Amino acid sequence: MENFEVCDRDLTPQLLERYLQADAIAIDTETMGLNPRRDRLCLIQLCDPDGYVSAIRVERGQSSAPNLKQLLEADNITKIFHFARFDLATLQHHLGIVTAPVFCTKIASKIARTYSPSHGLKSLVKELIGIELDKSQQSSDWGNAAALSDEQLSYAANDVRYLHTLRAQLTEMLKREERWLLADQCLNCLPVFVELDLRQFGSVFEH
Repeated sequence: MENFEVCDRDLTPQLLERYLQADAIAIDTETMGLNPRRDRLCLIQLCDPDGYVSAIRVERGQSSAPNLKQLLEADNITKIFHFARFDLATLQHHLGIVTAPVFCTKIASKIARTYSPSHGLKSLVKELIGIELDKSQQSSDWGNAAALSDEQLSYAANDVRYLHTLRAQLTEMLKREERWLLADQCLNCLPVFVELDLRQFGSVFEH
């Protein structure tokens, strides 16, 4: 794939320097399941505004990635996620990275697109960009990072490739509907929900 690079354990110094020049970076993670405390982190994908994608293969038992940490904790770069709550918890639990500032396309969609019950990445990309994502690899085995298939890597790349455009379009919608301030307040609350999830209090706001 063009404009795509795979790294082991951490960003290379060259990629770190490239990404530090951006005002925003799109990020996603692939794991062995949806419980950050139980299921290990396998892959981290990043994409800059120019569409350059990289994937970091995370080894079993790995507990740090210094270059990635420098990037994700840089306060002058917005980190764009879809369903940030999960990815933030995963990165914090496994690599000790407290990511900020953050934009979540799922939160933005739920506040902006109240006309729709569908806020998954595939639905958003289809409606706002006009591209049909192939999600067939979503539930595949990400544990053997050294032998990921081309289909898995393509899927992983597409999970970050469109987030910059979604952020721009959803931000425009939120401001048009005078909901931007509310969305921004929700985004600022994400660290609290991440901490609740990691301490296993994720249901504290349920009825």
